[in-house]
Amino acid sequence: MAAEVSTVTVTIELACEADFEEVDRVIREAYAHDYGPSTQGTARPDPMLFASGRAEQFNVWVARDEHGMIVGSVTTRRAGGPSLHEDALPHELDLRLVGVSPSARRRGIAAQLMRHVTEHAGEVGFTGVFFKTAPHMTPAHHLYDALGFIRAHDRDGLWIGGEKQFDLFSYVMPLDGSPA
Repeated sequence: MAAEVSTVTVTIELACEADFEEVDRVIREAYAHDYGPSTQGTARPDPMLFASGRAEQFNVWVARDEHGMIVGSVTTRRAGGPSLHEDALPHELDLRLVGVSPSARRRGIAAQLMRHVTEHAGEVGFTGVFFKTAPHMTPAHHLYDALGFIRAHDRDGLWIGGEKQFDLFSYVMPLDGSPA
């Protein structure tokens, strides 16, 4: 039996500098909830973990609830900018770090973030959307399937420098009517 979803409308906008610390907190909580505590060392932390660093090259979007609180976020490629994944195609807007605060889940926020990304992608000239997710994130997979994203099995895995680092599932959504 599926859990009930109570939908709430959020406002989705680009994060500003004053939002970065809160975005980091929401993403940390979301990923700790789904993956467990971070094993990221503090000696040289991954700059992608910080919204301030991501915002230098990418769009960091926030979802605000009716009280203006940040309840979710996603980071996307900018038109004409670098990709977030080594195997993203030039015509694809790719995304990373989609997360919703555990206290705000089951309210349709992730779906609204993903719809916003696909609409934005088309508006700025991309003809597809691409992202990766962990194999154990089954509830997220159900959401992506329901939204019309298609598994791209041939692009699975996290690749750095042409070498597969670990398993991830890849999803695509063509926006131009072409097959995935």
